[in-house]
Amino acid sequence: MSTRIESGFDRRTMLAVVLFGFFAFLAMLYFIGAGDTGDRSNNGSAHAASKGLNGYAGLVELLKKDGFEASLSRSPSGFDTPNLLVITPPTFFEPEDLNQILDDREYVGPTLVILPKWQVSLFPDDLPEEIEDEVKKGWVRIIGANAPDWPEELAETYRFTPAVSRQPADQTWQGLGASGELPDALVATSGPNENYRTLVSYADGLGLALSLLAGENIEASNEDDDLENWPRERVIFVVEPDLLNNYGMSDAARADLALALFEDATDGRIFDITFDLTLNGLGATTNLLTLAFRPPFLAATLCLLFAMLIIGWRAFKRFGPPTASGQAIAFGKNRLVSNGADLIVRGRRLNLLAAPFAAISRRRLAQALGIKRDDADSLDAALDKRLGVARLFSTREAELARASNSKEIIRAATALKELEGLVSK
Repeated sequence: MSTRIESGFDRRTMLAVVLFGFFAFLAMLYFIGAGDTGDRSNNGSAHAASKGLNGYAGLVELLKKDGFEASLSRSPSGFDTPNLLVITPPTFFEPEDLNQILDDREYVGPTLVILPKWQVSLFPDDLPEEIEDEVKKGWVRIIGANAPDWPEELAETYRFTPAVSRQPADQTWQGLGASGELPDALVATSGPNENYRTLVSYADGLGLALSLLAGENIEASNEDDDLENWPRERVIFVVEPDLLNNYGMSDAARADLALALFEDATDGRIFDITFDLTLNGLGATTNLLTLAFRPPFLAATLCLLFAMLIIGWRAFKRFGPPTASGQAIAFGKNRLVSNGADLIVRGRRLNLLAAPFAAISRRRLAQALGIKRDDADSLDAALDKRLGVARLFSTREAELARASNSKEIIRAATALKELEGLVSK
């Protein structure tokens, strides 16, 4: 007999625990694979994920609402995009790195570089109660402004000299069919440069946004495959970041200028824009776990997770202590005979038992009748004398010999077995 031991756990409780653990583990794998182990993007620096005055999160949203496909890149592979690439190098930056990026993209896709200007700091955690609820995460305080040094150290093709100065409040910017005012009197400008065309200018013709002439007005040759005959992609430097940052997006005229500037940079033929974050220290390396959640490996990952769910469900259905049962093969003659009989039945060899069973019946009947010979004639004569029925044994033995299936064999063997009971009465 088998018994079931009572469990100390409820099935529903265990199902909830297992499901919670499974989805928590799955979420952990996804966020590790995606590199999203914490919000480090909105850190007050001047990049496309920052929501401070010097960030460009507002520009990204503006471009999306205008129909562009704007995305943030955390991988160096983003530099190879054929779409418009927007990079925001920090104040302290190696000019050789920018030279390499621009040279590599010369025939790949257009590039827009936004220079840094503002020196900022995040708000402290211990703010006065009256403003504590008003200051949001990522907001910054302006400490000062200065022009970076690395534009003067670029390769000769890209070199220019930016400067930050205090301009009169009544000065306006002009360019791309629009004009307006800047949000602050500290303005970053660049003087005239023979390598650049000024897209947006300020007082006395100073440049706020410059377009590299090497990427313009070069005809492509259909007869020569030399790269020198192919048109170079656009390179635009935005010297004054207040034209595009969150500080600048507070004015409708500057927002319109931002859209016009990107329309000009893409020539109206590119609708995908990639904002790089790697130069601002927000890059993420690609690993095997990351690849597992991206096509084409995502399909195999989903199949594996589905198989895990099936295995978990089957395990849950048999949850609980196993049934306590006795020994599979008990000791003793009866068990031995029973197991042997089961083996014969499963092997479908019941017909092999007919002749041995008939021989055993002869011996038992001869002993029961008290005769020495156990042949069929002697048994028939003894049974006829005892019971008054002729050929009683030989008839039943012949039926057993003629039996062709298990039912007939069992019926004939039972008939022989009944003779022993009749004799013993």
